[in-house]
Amino acid sequence: MLSRTADHLYWMSRYIERAENTARLLDIAYQTSLQPQSADESEQTWRSLVSISELNTLYGGKYSTINGRNVMEFMVADESNLSSIFNCLRAARENARAVRGSLTTEVWETMNQTWLEFRRLLREGALQRDPSQFFEWVKYRSHLSRGVTVGTMLQDEAFHFIRIGSFLERSDNTARLLDVKFYRQEQTQTGHEDAGHDAARDFYYWSAVLRSVSGFEIYRKVYSNVIQPDKVAELLILRPDMPRSLSHCITRMLANLKRVANPQSGETLRRVGRLEAKLAFGSIDEILAEGLHPFLDGFLAEVSDLGERIGKDFLV
Repeated sequence: MLSRTADHLYWMSRYIERAENTARLLDIAYQTSLQPQSADESEQTWRSLVSISELNTLYGGKYSTINGRNVMEFMVADESNLSSIFNCLRAARENARAVRGSLTTEVWETMNQTWLEFRRLLREGALQRDPSQFFEWVKYRSHLSRGVTVGTMLQDEAFHFIRIGSFLERSDNTARLLDVKFYRQEQTQTGHEDAGHDAARDFYYWSAVLRSVSGFEIYRKVYSNVIQPDKVAELLILRPDMPRSLSHCITRMLANLKRVANPQSGETLRRVGRLEAKLAFGSIDEILAEGLHPFLDGFLAEVSDLGERIGKDFLV
């Protein structure tokens, strides 16, 4: 396969996955903002999302205050923000168009229709009318794209590069989603909060996190217990049978990388294998002892390095 074709397929899948995960992050922040809280707490919720997404400078150049309306507009429809859902869906569609011959008709039509429908919804004010429903639509279109890809494409090199992009992007965003909570917690801890109020707020927050990754029912099935932060972290980091966990994503990424391996990709495969082993044989107690925020920071750095190495080994 031409490296240029592989590049378009890889980034097509990354962008559609990124759009979905941005919608998931925004939905958590929006649901959290509906809970009783002070103005400072509400602002910190949105500030943590912008910070974890590494968009502080760009956001600050456009808006003087941080609030839900500004952040949602910035991360959904702002054309100057390359990570906005608008730009992600547009880039996914353009990458798909560039390799139209490598995709099935169903995959192309899904990508194209998603972009056209998204622009229509923005014009009609769907985001302002019901943010949660709008974010659900973005997630649904990503699910549809992924299902059509798996269900209609020949599982050749093109398919494997699509899957590599999806799992790399998903692992990055699952880590960021978890880190949003801990960044916010570190920034807002004062030692003066009422313990009962904190417990209730955490319960609703972690419920929102689980629902945002379609993991609420899974959590109940696996743990049969009240929602506990360490169990949520374990589910989303170490459970290999949880589709959005870090462990599952890295395992699937390694399997697909092996199918397209070339003479110069040995070091990349070794690093992915080492990361897979770290997650497969790690324990949540060890991770929490190290500190979840430092662990997630280290994981994000490794994923970023893997993305660069995949680019050098296979892509344009």
